[in-house]
Amino acid sequence: MDVKGLAAIVTGGGSGLGAETARHLAAAGAKVTALDLNGEAAETVAKEIGGLGLACDVSSAEAGEAAVAAAREAHGPCRVLVNCAGIAPAKRIVGRDGPMPLDFFENVIKVNLIGSFNLLRLAAADMLAAEPLNSDNERGVVISTASIAAVEGQLGQVAYAASKAGINGMMLPAAREFAKMGVRVLTIAPGLIGTPLLLNMPQEVQDNLAGQVPFPHRFGHPSEFGRLVMHICENTMLNADTIRLDGAMRMQ
Repeated sequence: MDVKGLAAIVTGGGSGLGAETARHLAAAGAKVTALDLNGEAAETVAKEIGGLGLACDVSSAEAGEAAVAAAREAHGPCRVLVNCAGIAPAKRIVGRDGPMPLDFFENVIKVNLIGSFNLLRLAAADMLAAEPLNSDNERGVVISTASIAAVEGQLGQVAYAASKAGINGMMLPAAREFAKMGVRVLTIAPGLIGTPLLLNMPQEVQDNLAGQVPFPHRFGHPSEFGRLVMHICENTMLNADTIRLDGAMRMQ
């Protein structure tokens, strides 16, 4: 699928993987809407790429519906959705202060998993109602962001790992449901990517983490995530799969 002239929505588009994905899509000619809880950050990225930036709590049905409607009015029906919005707080199931508060777990699931599903359902409705784009009768593609933690979560990552495993789990049934209408659904599972979350850690911690990546011996670059998104968009045979982007890393 050639994204030139097509409407694309990127959640978490105000920073990190989402911002870099928005830049790659815009550079290829897509009409990009960047959604972020931080509306100012989304608007800053949108101004840079000539797109639309909107504040949006992806876990809210009302906010998601309003954002997708605004994107549709500005750019037409969504043809590319990239779910990058997410949070990654760490907490033990039972710590020094006792059991993990249930609302801590609920919030991670709400933002990461329910937020991804919320935009999936709304963007897919746009795609299914639109006309085919090419001889394959393709109508659109949805790419969500899981994590290496979905299968190799570390101590303290139970909520995060569960949310990302859920994103992996909904990919295949969604792809099967939409296949007959030409909408593809995939997931990218990044390892250690050099986003502000990692780069704000002490240098000693960064060096230790980067040293665990077999090859290349470094953090991934957000641009490498963006380039993978573009390849998925362009390669129609890619469907119903999770692609690891981790330099062969396997969490201990």
